[in-house]
Amino acid sequence: MLQYAIIEISGRQFWVETGKFYVLNRIAARIGTRLNLHRVLLVNNQKTLLIGKPYVFGVKINAIILEHLRSKKTIVYKMQPKKKTRKKQGHRQELTKILIQKFTVL
Repeated sequence: MLQYAIIEISGRQFWVETGKFYVLNRIAARIGTRLNLHRVLLVNNQKTLLIGKPYVFGVKINAIILEHLRSKKTIVYKMQPKKKTRKKQGHRQELTKILIQKFTVL
């Protein structure tokens, strides 16, 4: 059986499993910091399925911050035809890579 959870972090929802890496929006913390994620929406713990309304209480997910990185460059090009107006910008999103260590169901 697969052990997984659906969590809400940095404004998005993720399907997470223990021992896997996830890249999300930048978290303002140092590398090596341990996180306790409490916004758990759903947990499948071997035989039991817990669904929150909106969150499952009594469940903690331990994670660790591995690195801060930036995404690939996205080009933003704006042009108004017949006006001789052109604007080219680049953008790189700030990201954080985390490792899910374990689930704790109280």
